[in-house]
Amino acid sequence: MRVVDSHLDLAWNAVHWNRDLKRPVAETRALERGMRGKARGLGTVALPEMRQGNVVLCFATVLARTSDRWREDTMLDTIVRDIAYARAQGQLAYYRLLERQGALRQIRTRRDLDAHLGAWGERGDAQPLGFVLAMEGADPILGPDDVPEWWDDGLRALSLAHYGVSAYAHGTGTQGGLLPAARPLLRALEQVGVTLDLTHLADRAFWEALDAFGGPIHASHQNCRALVSGQRQMTDDQLKAVIARDGVIGVAFDSWMLYEGWVKGVTTPDVVGVAAVIDHIDRVCQLAGNASHAALGTDLDGGFGKEQTPYDLDTIADLQHLPAMLAARGYPPVDIAKIMHGNWIRFLQRVLTNACPAPLQREDW
Repeated sequence: MRVVDSHLDLAWNAVHWNRDLKRPVAETRALERGMRGKARGLGTVALPEMRQGNVVLCFATVLARTSDRWREDTMLDTIVRDIAYARAQGQLAYYRLLERQGALRQIRTRRDLDAHLGAWGERGDAQPLGFVLAMEGADPILGPDDVPEWWDDGLRALSLAHYGVSAYAHGTGTQGGLLPAARPLLRALEQVGVTLDLTHLADRAFWEALDAFGGPIHASHQNCRALVSGQRQMTDDQLKAVIARDGVIGVAFDSWMLYEGWVKGVTTPDVVGVAAVIDHIDRVCQLAGNASHAALGTDLDGGFGKEQTPYDLDTIADLQHLPAMLAARGYPPVDIAKIMHGNWIRFLQRVLTNACPAPLQREDW
């Protein structure tokens, strides 16, 4: 079955973890054997395994943040936003290279999407993997005036914050709302048609962003607080708010988001399996009253590996086990197809346009 995954940090893994994504996962694990550091030798995502798992399309991120928690060994934080911009552009350059080499195909418009899906249906594994460019945490955007450049680069999805406080909003692990710079940025993003990813926002920031932004919204990698406590998860009311705006929620595969009481660095992956992912999918479906808003946003390469994934998942190719698991829970084939790919495709068909956006009206910012 086709798979659409709404959150993979492919370029960050390549550029900052020094991983050649064209190599199979097993080769990278072997190269990293003996390395110290979280997730080394335990990766789960590479292009061959994505192809094996029929991941025909993903939201692929650029990821760089500015933080006063900057450390010498960090691969995420920068001391100034200029560097965050440069890092994000460097990650974009990696995607462009893979596209020139025929490994990836960037999806910018509805026409691109339809052509990609049609070509994949005709020739399958001979086709490049498709990706929609997303940004996790908006620090690389220095202000509204930068939005046209990023739009031209193909940016179609964005979240305002990651962990900590970004230049625009309070994120995971903090308490607070939007910062003054957020609303002008949101107006510019709405004007060009970028979809707002509400993942990682602190609770107050979530509601303020939902109120301030009139464009399409989604949650790329987000689980249910009712099943596993913690601010990183969304409450039922938040999930319902995304559903009410016809958004889609991609369920994440990070074990600490799937198992109550997980202690990072202590709890071992044998305590939770992929069945817990199905629990979160089912919760979203029950809240919606249908299967039209639950999907996959695995985050399988988000700075962790097999030490922090369900015990019965080895690589991203194992997403192909989910249809049978959903069927065992009573989901009919039409709903399984929605969850595995159909809901994200429908969402992208709605939010992507074939026409260029109208010229930006900066006085409205």
